[in-house]
Amino acid sequence: MICTYIFEMVAFLSAASLCFRNWRSSQIVSGRTVWLYLGLGTLFYLLGTFGFGVWELVFNVDPLVSPGDLFYIASYICLGCGMGLAVTSRRLNLELWQWGVFAAIAAIGVILAFWVYNLEEPVAEEAMLSPPVIEEVSYYTPALDVLPTLGAVQAPIEMLLLSPTDRTELGTPSLVQASPQPSPTPSPDATSSPESLPPSEGSPPGWVVSLENLLEPLESIVNIFYVIVDIGLLIVATALLLAFWGGRFAQSWRMIAAAAVCLYIADIYTVYADTAIPDYQSGAFLEVFYIFSGVLFGIGAALEYSTSSSRSRRGSRRRA
Repeated sequence: MICTYIFEMVAFLSAASLCFRNWRSSQIVSGRTVWLYLGLGTLFYLLGTFGFGVWELVFNVDPLVSPGDLFYIASYICLGCGMGLAVTSRRLNLELWQWGVFAAIAAIGVILAFWVYNLEEPVAEEAMLSPPVIEEVSYYTPALDVLPTLGAVQAPIEMLLLSPTDRTELGTPSLVQASPQPSPTPSPDATSSPESLPPSEGSPPGWVVSLENLLEPLESIVNIFYVIVDIGLLIVATALLLAFWGGRFAQSWRMIAAAAVCLYIADIYTVYADTAIPDYQSGAFLEVFYIFSGVLFGIGAALEYSTSSSRSRRGSRRRA
């Protein structure tokens, strides 16, 4: 699991640096603003992965909503804006079969996303087969506990039923009023509240628990956002593949589209596994698509820079 986080962060760090290099270059053909959004998107995704990794590995917390989700949301918005600008900069003159492919992929993505995000957690077989547990109810009868007392000494019921003569014959001493014993003074540790106790070993700090409780009500809003943005990424990635179907600059945007598809696959699998697989932990095999996504974003940025630089050199030679 740690290796997955490391590889993922290294991949998105490399992708962010390459995207920002394209943004700073005046030779980029597709537009510097596009690569600014893609650079911010990959950088925010890196920060989100780092935040979620700290929450899960360091604090041993599996939150419904973590601070890393705030960076993930910003990342998806920036990536969507960057890819959307790349699509709108080209005119989509698609053929009939291309529109059919676009509609089919969009429909499949919508159905799959809503099906996965609406899964219910399975009920364990032991819970289904075991009979319901009926708690035993004990009835308290105060009358049995209230015994007649002489002075401050509680006498047994058997002794009270005997006459004074029988008590003398049995050698039972008479009941003498005893001095009341002082009540024990409670120790400071016994009266301390649970909040004042130090956290047990392995438990998260108090501020982590407080922040988790603060973000927990946002779970439904965050899940709805992920549904919409995953579907949007898949649709934009399909549009990118169709818009840059041919030409010299098609290779870089094919890589960007493939990176968005990998991100969609990894998100869908993570949500499915977290819901359908009991005791699921990060680091499963299909989560390698997160790493593929970062690598493909970096490859696309490198190809775009290489193609734009070679075109600029050829143009300068012709002018000379």
